[in-house]
Amino acid sequence: MERERKIKIWRAIALFGLLACLLFGIRVTSRAQNAASILDKAASAYENSNGMSASFTLNTRSEVQKVSESFEGTINMKGDKFTWVTPDMITWFDGTTQWTYVERNEEVNVSTPTGDELQFTNPALLLRMYKKGFTPKYLGESTASNGKAAYDIELTPKKKGDITRVELQIEKFSGFPASIKVEAKNGVSNTIHISNLKTGVNQPDAFFVFKESDYPDAEVIDLR
Repeated sequence: MERERKIKIWRAIALFGLLACLLFGIRVTSRAQNAASILDKAASAYENSNGMSASFTLNTRSEVQKVSESFEGTINMKGDKFTWVTPDMITWFDGTTQWTYVERNEEVNVSTPTGDELQFTNPALLLRMYKKGFTPKYLGESTASNGKAAYDIELTPKKKGDITRVELQIEKFSGFPASIKVEAKNGVSNTIHISNLKTGVNQPDAFFVFKESDYPDAEVIDLR
C-alpha cells in the first residue's frame, strides 16, 4: 500500500513537471485568449528552453481518509530526460531507462517504462500529446495564494483514468504558474506551489543517469 501511494504521488508530481513546462514563459495578455492557444505557445517555449529546473512544495490530501502531507522537491528536465529529488526519493530517466532510489530502503528499482506508464511519468511525452489527452478550458481570473492576480485554466482528461481534473493558476502579469491542483478518482488531490522556475539549465546527459558509485550501499533491483 505504501508503494502504491508513493507511485500515485509521483505520477502527480510528474504531471506538475509537464504543466510547469507548458506554462513557463507565457505572457497571457488577453482574457479572450483560449486555453488551447496558451498551451500551444507553451509547448514551443519548452522545446526551446534548453533545459529547465524548478523547486516546488507538494501537498497531498485524501478526502476519504481525511489526512494530508506536504514535502518539498526539485526537478530538472531536458528534452525527454528528467530527474526528481524529494526528501526520501530520487528518480532519474535518461529517455529510455528509469532508476528510482528509495533512501529508507537503500534500494534502487531499474525499469524501462512502457508507453502507458510514460503518459504519467515522462513530462516531455505528455507535453507533446496533451491535445490527445486533455480538453483545456479557460475559467477566468482569481487571486493566487501569493496575493497576485492569476488566470485559471482547467484540464479535463478525454479518457477515464486515475486523473479526473487539473486546475491551474497562472500569474496574470508574469505568466508563471502559481499553483497546480491534480484531482484523482480515488479522492486524493495534489496541490503544487512553485517557488522557483528557470530555463537554460542545460545539464549534461549524465545528470539524468543513476551512478552506482554514488550509492555504494544501495541494492539495485532490475525490473526490466
